[in-house]
Amino acid sequence: MKNLQKVYGLGLLIALTAGVFIGSRMFTQDDHAGHDHSSDEATIWTCSMHPQIQLPEPGACPLCGMDLIPLQTDGAVVLAPTEIKLSAHAQKLAFLRLAVVERREVDREIHMVGKVEYDESSLKTITSRVEGRLDRLYVDYTGIEVNEGDHLVYLYSPELISAQEEFLQARKTFKNMRGSVSAAAEERAGALVASAREKLILLGLTVTQMADLVTAGKTSDHLTIYSPVNGVVFEKPAREGMYVKVGSVIYTIADLDSVWVQLDAYESDLAWLRYGQSVTFESEAYPGEPFEGLVTFIDPVLNSSTRTVKVRVNVDNTARRLKPGMFVRARLKASVSELGWAITPDLAGKWLCPMHPEIVEEEAGLCSICEMDLVQAHGLAEPSSDEKLPLVIPATAPLITGRRAVVYVANPERSGVYEGREITLGVRAGDYYLVKQGLQEGELVVAHGAFKIDSAMQLQAKPSMMSPKDGDPPPIHHHDHGNMPEASKPKAPSLDAYLALQKALSEDALPEGSAYRNIDEARLAFETMSNELIQVLKAEGSSEVLHQMHCSMAFDGKGADWLQRNQTIANPYYGSAMLRCGSLKDSFVPAEK
Repeated sequence: MKNLQKVYGLGLLIALTAGVFIGSRMFTQDDHAGHDHSSDEATIWTCSMHPQIQLPEPGACPLCGMDLIPLQTDGAVVLAPTEIKLSAHAQKLAFLRLAVVERREVDREIHMVGKVEYDESSLKTITSRVEGRLDRLYVDYTGIEVNEGDHLVYLYSPELISAQEEFLQARKTFKNMRGSVSAAAEERAGALVASAREKLILLGLTVTQMADLVTAGKTSDHLTIYSPVNGVVFEKPAREGMYVKVGSVIYTIADLDSVWVQLDAYESDLAWLRYGQSVTFESEAYPGEPFEGLVTFIDPVLNSSTRTVKVRVNVDNTARRLKPGMFVRARLKASVSELGWAITPDLAGKWLCPMHPEIVEEEAGLCSICEMDLVQAHGLAEPSSDEKLPLVIPATAPLITGRRAVVYVANPERSGVYEGREITLGVRAGDYYLVKQGLQEGELVVAHGAFKIDSAMQLQAKPSMMSPKDGDPPPIHHHDHGNMPEASKPKAPSLDAYLALQKALSEDALPEGSAYRNIDEARLAFETMSNELIQVLKAEGSSEVLHQMHCSMAFDGKGADWLQRNQTIANPYYGSAMLRCGSLKDSFVPAEK
């Protein structure tokens, strides 16, 4: 992790250095080529570390003492706080590449691991229906494959002998009574025979065994139990010679013509999993040979230890190549709709069985396995359509910091102008991100070079990926000024001058001798100055009572703070238009001596 942090830190430093270079070049090489700054009265001087400092003459930065550098703004272009203009040369240096915000079909490949298991719906348990002794187990070890009708157990049961005698006696009595008694008595005797026959069938005798009993006319002290299904014996808890009770398990048989593949899907991949999706997997036993199946069940409970969910895939195994317990690696390719749902268009309009999802029919009817009514696939699968294709941007376009994502959008009508815009992203699909809010189809975003533009934005103290969502400024750079001359040490901005500017802006005016060209430029600089002063007051305290106000509507909803002496709001960002717009956010009170 430490190495990863070092690599990331180095990459960030390189990118910021590139941004500083490009940010300075955009104002120097193209715009100042062949230009003598010493004789140009329009030249503005700024600090590379504190770009809010803009002075009409060269000198030292009043905050950090660094030499000021020339900065000339483009008077022909009025930029919003979230916009920046790059010269043609700066764009070449940044190697900018644009991409269209578009609707397109995207997909993502999900990788899972798991193992082959028995199909639980095919498991059959052979139990004893009477109390008795297991004199013979014909299948005496697990793994043996049996067919329907194969003999499994030779069971001795006194209860079975009594039931046979009861049946033979009832049958004999009925035969002797026929034609010599009333019809009612004969009917009662016949009912006793039927009852005795039903009892023997419930105790486990087959139709053939019942016929043999009638033919022989005498009881048998043993019962042979036959296999009711085809399959493989994988459990044999009983032993020869054991006495068993009613319901005791003798064998468990599984039909391996179909198996389940139980896969582990990570929590982060659940958005891509849907009923009916096709899954391709490989087994260690058959490397390079793909098997296929369908997602038929997604466990509703998450394993809190592994943070995974079980995904069941039903697989045809008529060839018996897949063995329960085999380890598999699976791939699932999922498409996504506008809302971020993984879609399964193949199931659109089909009819499915709720209990046996592998049963898929074209029309309504009954399940061929359990005879339940089939249900339509609506809600289980979302059909694809052009209207539901998602809005996407390249994965390289957004700058993501925590919960925030920032992209830079090119202005098609103003060459070189890029707008920083905070957007809401959906899931990532391969090389693309889904866009939930913030962009429109057809807009152009910077797909390569966005970090360099962002670095240039930071140099101009404009909103960037480093700006917190609530509009607070980026962290202040702290320098060691211990060895600097006293005259060059940074000084806090003049509070009186700041408050005079606040009062003038609230009255839609500029102070006398102001270096700002217009009130919009002054309000933008005032916001940066306010943030700087607030940070200083938080760190060093205030010599008088000051109130920090906040206007959530300033700068197109970005919001901005300012300081003033009294609590009657005088909004410097809107002036007379909304003089009282704002709220008290904090207060600074001098510490008691």
